Amino acid sequence: MRLRSGDPETIGGYPLERRLGAGGMGIVYLARTASGRRVAIKLIHQQFADDEEFRTRFRQEVSAARRVSGAFTAAVVDADPEGAHPWMATAYIEGPTLSERITSGGPLGGGELRTLAVGLAEALRDIHRVGVVHRDLKPSNVVLSAEGPRVIDFGISRAADHQTLTMTGRVIGTPPFMSPEQLQAPRDVGPESDVFSLATLLVFAATGQGPFDADSPYLTAYQVVHEEPRLSAVPTVLRAVVEPCLAKDPGERPSTDELLAQLLALPTGFHVGFHVGAGSGTSAGGPVDSATRVLGGGARGQTTGPERVERPEPVEQVEQAGPRTGSRTLTGIGPGLRRRWRSVLAAAVAVAAVASGVALLGPDRGADAQNTAQGEQPGAGSPGKPLPEGFAPWEVSVRGGKGIPDELRCVPRGADLYCGGGGVVATRLRAADGKRLWTVRSPGVPANGMHFVGVTGAGTASGGEVESAADAGQNGADAGPTVVGYRIPDGAGSPQVVALTEGGKERWSAPLGGESTLLTGRTQSAVLHRGDVLSVDPAGTRIEARRAGGDGSVRWSRPFPPGTQCAPYAPNPRAARLYALCASAAEVESVQVDRPTLRLLDPADGRLGEPVRLKGRWRPVGEADGKLVLVEERMEGLDFAGYSAVALFDPRTGKVGEHALRGASGDSVAVAEGAQPTVVAGALHFVERSGRVHSVDPASGRVRWSRQTGVEWASAPVASDGVLYFGSASGRVAALDAREGELRWATPPRVESPGSEMGATARVVVAGRAVIGSAGGNTVFGFDGGRPPEEG
Repeated sequence: MRLRSGDPETIGGYPLERRLGAGGMGIVYLARTASGRRVAIKLIHQQFADDEEFRTRFRQEVSAARRVSGAFTAAVVDADPEGAHPWMATAYIEGPTLSERITSGGPLGGGELRTLAVGLAEALRDIHRVGVVHRDLKPSNVVLSAEGPRVIDFGISRAADHQTLTMTGRVIGTPPFMSPEQLQAPRDVGPESDVFSLATLLVFAATGQGPFDADSPYLTAYQVVHEEPRLSAVPTVLRAVVEPCLAKDPGERPSTDELLAQLLALPTGFHVGFHVGAGSGTSAGGPVDSATRVLGGGARGQTTGPERVERPEPVEQVEQAGPRTGSRTLTGIGPGLRRRWRSVLAAAVAVAAVASGVALLGPDRGADAQNTAQGEQPGAGSPGKPLPEGFAPWEVSVRGGKGIPDELRCVPRGADLYCGGGGVVATRLRAADGKRLWTVRSPGVPANGMHFVGVTGAGTASGGEVESAADAGQNGADAGPTVVGYRIPDGAGSPQVVALTEGGKERWSAPLGGESTLLTGRTQSAVLHRGDVLSVDPAGTRIEARRAGGDGSVRWSRPFPPGTQCAPYAPNPRAARLYALCASAAEVESVQVDRPTLRLLDPADGRLGEPVRLKGRWRPVGEADGKLVLVEERMEGLDFAGYSAVALFDPRTGKVGEHALRGASGDSVAVAEGAQPTVVAGALHFVERSGRVHSVDPASGRVRWSRQTGVEWASAPVASDGVLYFGSASGRVAALDAREGELRWATPPRVESPGSEMGATARVVVAGRAVIGSAGGNTVFGFDGGRPPEEG
C-alpha cells in the first residue's frame, strides 16, 4: 500500500517506503536503514500516546520482543516506546499470515503442516526460555516466510519476572485461541497457556476451524472453559500430539520441549519439513546422557586437501559449488537452563504486525565463543603484514544440519580457519580462498550465541592460542590441534561439547549442563583453557575438566559449594587464572541473580577459593593489568537500563574496586545494550545497537572516546596492531583506531540479515593482512585489510 496523505516521511530517522498494514492500535510501515536493510516500523496511533496503561503495554511489548528475537520470532531493530509518538522497528521479511494462507488456500497438510507445527513449537520453546509468555498466539500473529513460520506481535505478552497489568478489568486476547485459565484469570497465566493456544492454532491450520469455534465470542469462551475440543477432522498422528495440549488443567499439558520432541517424532509420511543433508546426522547410539563418549581420535589429519573420514557422525567433504572469489565490491544461555532461560534461536528475520489484542467482546560476547581469539590478535591484519599465499577475496556459506540460517564464528590456525555455529559443530576452510575441506554438522536447531569453543594443541597459530610444548605434550598421542565445538541435539536432550581432530574425526563428546549465561552473561557452556575443556555436568552439580586432545576423560571434578550453582569463566585460553561465578540455588531458580559470588578456580585440581560477594548484576568481561574486569547491568523492572559501572577484582588481594561509568566531563553515564562488553587493546569497549562504540578506562570508569561506526548491531571488537575491527550480521566491517577512535574505513553490507543477536561476540578475525568475517546465513568471507571493499 502506498503512503497516504498525513503519513510521516520518516520515523526515528528511517525513511518510509510504503504502508504494510493498519489496525486498531497502529500502522505498520516498510522502511530502510542507512545500510539498506528493510525494516517494518510499527507506529502507535496518536490517541493512545497519552494513555498510560497502553504506553505501559507497549513498553512491555518492546521489551518482550527484544528478549525473544530468534529464528522463528520477530527481531527488534530499534524502538522508542517513551517518545511522544511511540514506535518499534523490526526486521522485515515477506510472507502471508497463517490466517491469510488458510483463507486463500484452505487447510494445510503433510509436510507443510508438520513444518508449521515444528517451527511454532521451536519458537514457543525459545520464547519461554527467556521468561516470556506470548498470550496471543493466533493465525494472524504467525507469518509464513520462505524460511519458515515466524511468531510476531508481543503486544499482550508477559514476562515471568514482570508485574502483569490489570488492564482495567478487561480480558485481552482472541477467544478461539485462548486457554481456559487466560479467560478465567488472565493475570496468572504461564507457559502452559501458550501450549494450549498452539494446539488450537494447529487444529485451525489442519482443518480450517478451531476446536472450540462457536457463533459468538461468549459461546466460544464458554466452550474453551467447559467443553471438549472437536478434533475428529484432525489427522490422527497430529491429533495424538495436540489433544494432551488441550487439557483444561495446565499441569496436564506437555512442556514445549516435550511437545517439540513429539512433533519431531511424527511418521516420515507426515514429514517434508526442513531438509537435513547427507552431511548431518546424530551420533551413533543417540544422544549422550552422562559419560563421555570416545570415538578413537585416529592419526593427525592432512592439511593439503579434502579428507575422507569414516565416522559415526559424517564429515562432509568439499561442496560441489566452491566459494565465490574475485575482486567485486562486497558489502545458552547455558544448555542446562530451565525452559524460560534457555538460549533463543539465532538468525532472526521477521515482519512486524499491528497489535491486535482486543477486549473479549471484539470480533530479541573479543570472541569468547571461539575461546582462542579472545578479541586480541597481535601482529595481524595491518597493511604491512602478508596475505595468505594465493589469497583472493572470497565468500562462502556453510550449511548447517537443519538448514536454518544463523551465524558462525571462526579461529585462524596456520593456513586454515576453523569455524562453528549455525548448525555446524565445526568446519575447516582455507584462509586463502575459503575452500571448505570438511564440515561436521549439528542435527539440532542453532542456539543464539552458542557458536564455537576453539582450537587447542600443537601447530602454528595465527592470532589465536599458541600452546606451549608442555601443553601439547599433555594432549595425548595425537599431538595435532584439537577442534572443539557444540552439538545441539535434534529434539530433547542436553547439548554436547565435541572434540575433533584437525581432520574432522571425533575424539570424544560429553553432555553439557549449567547456567553459564545467567551467571556470567556469556553463552560459554564450554570453556577452553590451556588444553582443558571446562564445563558443568548435566545434573548441574559440579565443574569438570577434560583434556581436549585426550580421550575426554574427566581430569578433575569439583562439586559446587552447598546450596549454590556455579559456572566457570576464563578471561582467555592462556590466562594465568580461572574463575567461577556462583549464586544461591534460590536466586538461579528465580532468574534474579543480584548477589553473585566470585571465586578463584585452581586450574590444576578445581579447588575453589574464598567467595568474594558482589552486590548487583556483575558480568566478567576480560582482564586488564592482571585484574579481572566486571561490568554492572542495571535493570528497571523487566527492562535493561544500561551498563553503569565497572569494577576491577585483584586476585592477589581479593579486593574489588568499583567505579561508575563517567563521561569526559565527569558526569555519570549509562551505556545502552548491544554487543558483549569486551576488554581489548588495554581498554573496555561497549558497542551499542546503533553501532556507537565507547572506549572506557577500566581502572577509572572514564570514557576515553565515543564514535559512531555506522555498523548497526555491531559485534564486540577484535584488536590487531592498534586497530579495532567490528562486524555486523549483514557483513559490514568497520575499522577504528584503537587509541583515538577515528574511523579508518567501513565496508558495505553483503547479505540481507537482521543481525539482532544480543550480546554478539566478535564476528571478525585476522590472518596476516586478511580480514575474515562472519555474517548471517552461515556466511564467512575474507578480504584484504589493506584494500577493503568500497561502496559502488
